[in-house]
Amino acid sequence: MIQAHFDLSYPGFELHADLQVFAHGIIALFGPSGSGKTTLLRCIAGLERTANGRLQVKDEVWQSSENFMPVHRRPLGYVFQEASLFPHLSVRQNLEYGMKRIPPVQRKVQMEQAVEWLGLGKLIERDSPAGLSGGERQRVAIARALLTSPQLLLMDEPLSALDATSKREILPYLERLHSELDIPVIYVSHSLDEVARLADQLVLMEQGRIIASGALNEILGRLDLPTAHLDDAGAVIEASVAVHDEKYHLTRLDFSGGSLWVSKVERAIGSVVRARVLARDVSIATAAPQGSSISNILDARIDEIRDEGSDRVNLLMSVGSGQILLSRITRRSRDQLELMPGMGIFAQVKSVALIA
Repeated sequence: MIQAHFDLSYPGFELHADLQVFAHGIIALFGPSGSGKTTLLRCIAGLERTANGRLQVKDEVWQSSENFMPVHRRPLGYVFQEASLFPHLSVRQNLEYGMKRIPPVQRKVQMEQAVEWLGLGKLIERDSPAGLSGGERQRVAIARALLTSPQLLLMDEPLSALDATSKREILPYLERLHSELDIPVIYVSHSLDEVARLADQLVLMEQGRIIASGALNEILGRLDLPTAHLDDAGAVIEASVAVHDEKYHLTRLDFSGGSLWVSKVERAIGSVVRARVLARDVSIATAAPQGSSISNILDARIDEIRDEGSDRVNLLMSVGSGQILLSRITRRSRDQLELMPGMGIFAQVKSVALIA
């Protein structure tokens, strides 16, 4: 586990954070600007010192009332919003700077591994990072942090300074790190798309406090939390590639609750992927639809209904074993269909985004 408690006060802002998460995978800190995400990350790094603070990473106490491990002794890597590469060093020298911080016998990540994982083979011999794109610079910064062989990797909105093209370029590399590394990552973001694509655990912050934390879909499926009110609220489905339909350029994804057809993906049969289904793209039928253009129709059960403003409602549904879906429909449709918790229905999925 990673267990932390921090109390910190500034003029106009207070942080009172209690954090308990599993020390594996990607742990996303999500919330609006000013909610305290970066401040909490800086406390974990030791860049902010709190009078009342405690931090334990796995079995090691990094901070307590009796002990404060300084920043340079904490076995962590930190990736900032800006890449902050050394302009007077070559790309290779930037990477070596991270590696030289760790004695050879303690190195868990080797140069060739970091170069391969982040796709830096064509960049490593550059004399300077000056000519690199934003996405390339950030990939070098992530590799440099990894080469410190950290026990914990902190990433503070690493994509926020990038344009849309650079974000699309770097996200597959972050996904690869997710599958290759056994290093827990605490990832700050205000983008629900990024969180849905990368996170295993989700920590919601609001006004300097942690209001909920848990497995990704557990939090996304709670209709009482702010994520359910967002325009891009939805659920994430982990599925396997089952069939490629060459004639119609489609791929069928199978999961415990059924199957979904999506635009063809270049993944091998049996590959595990993530698909995102937004609540606004799910409509409800009380009888099996006939003659519909919607090909993704799933048997589901309504678990919860909650009003969303004056004209809409959110539905939480179970599909198969442990899988959820969200739907956002009008109050009028809810009343006309006489929908209620426990009712079996058909969820019509109009659009599916393959996100990983």
